[in-house]
Amino acid sequence: MLDHPSAPSLSPSVPMDALSEVLQDFRLSGVNYGRCELRHPWGITFSEQPLLRFHFVSKGPCWLHTEEHGWQELRDGDLVLLPQGIAHRLASAPDVPCTSIKTCQVKTFGGNVCEVLHEGTGETSTLFCGSMALGARAIHPLLNLMPTVIRGCDVAAKDPLVAPLLAAMTAEAGQPRMGGATILSRMADLLTARLIRCWVDCTSSSTTGWLAAIRDVHVGRALAAMHRDPGRGWTVESLAAVAGQSRSVFAERFSALVGEGAAHYLTRWRMQLGQEWLGQGSLTVAEVAIRLGYESEASFARAFKRTTGASPGAVRRELSRQTDMEFGF
Repeated sequence: MLDHPSAPSLSPSVPMDALSEVLQDFRLSGVNYGRCELRHPWGITFSEQPLLRFHFVSKGPCWLHTEEHGWQELRDGDLVLLPQGIAHRLASAPDVPCTSIKTCQVKTFGGNVCEVLHEGTGETSTLFCGSMALGARAIHPLLNLMPTVIRGCDVAAKDPLVAPLLAAMTAEAGQPRMGGATILSRMADLLTARLIRCWVDCTSSSTTGWLAAIRDVHVGRALAAMHRDPGRGWTVESLAAVAGQSRSVFAERFSALVGEGAAHYLTRWRMQLGQEWLGQGSLTVAEVAIRLGYESEASFARAFKRTTGASPGAVRRELSRQTDMEFGF
C-alpha cells in the first residue's frame, strides 16, 4: 500500500465509538499566556501562526477584527477561539490604529505566563489571552473543518458548564492574586477543550466528510485504527477487516465519506504527524520514519516530499525556526 508491504496482525477488539477514541487523546498544551491591562486607546495586531489562539475578555471595551467577519464587539465574559490561528486584530474601538504587541510593556513571570500593560488616557480593558498547541494525534483532521472563529457565548447554551467557567474566569481575572495566571491558564485549557467538543457535538448532521466518516459504524473503526496506530503496515484489506466489510465495499464507502481513498488518507495523516514530530526537534528523521512504519529513512523521505513538496530536513528547519519565535500570544 505504501513503502512497507508487511501486513499487521489484527486486534481482536475495536471500540465501537470511534470518535470518542480519537478525541480521548486530544491534548492541549499551553505555549504562552498573558494577562493584559490595556488602557484606551489601544490596538494590537496578531499575525497568523500555526497555533490555536484564544482571547477572554474579563472587562471591555474590546473589538475583534478578522478578514472574514470584519469588526465584532466582544462583551464582558466573552471568549473567542481561533482554531487555525488566523491573523486578526484586537482594539478598544474599531477606529483605533493597531500595532505590534511589542509596543506594550511585557513582563514575564517565568515559564509561559506574562503580564501585558498598555498606557492610555481612557478606561482599562482586562483580557486574558493565550496560544495553545494541539496534540496532532487527535485534532488535526478537525482543524480543517472548524470555523475560523468560535465564540464561547454562542455555545454556552449547549454546554451547561461553559457559562459558569466563563464566570469563574471573569472573577479570577478581575482580582489579580498569587497564582492567578496559572489558574486562568488551566481554566482556559478546559474551556477550549469543551468548546471544541461542543462544536463537534453540534456538527453531527453531516452526511459526508471526516466527522460523518468517524461516526460511521464501519469506516469509523478503520479511521480510529489508523489514528491509534499510524505506524502499522496497514493495507486496504487489513483496514477492511477492522471495519468488518469486504475490501470493495470498504474502499467504496471510505472514499464516498472521506472524499479520498484510505491509502491516500493514511499517507497524509502520517505526514502530518511527521511534520509535528520533526518540528519538535527531539527526533531524527530516521526515528520519525521508524515510528511511522517506514522501512528506511529514504522511503519515508520520498513519501514525505511527494506529499508535502519539501524534504523532511527542510521542513524540520523551518518548523524549528517558527518555534524559536520570541514571546507572543
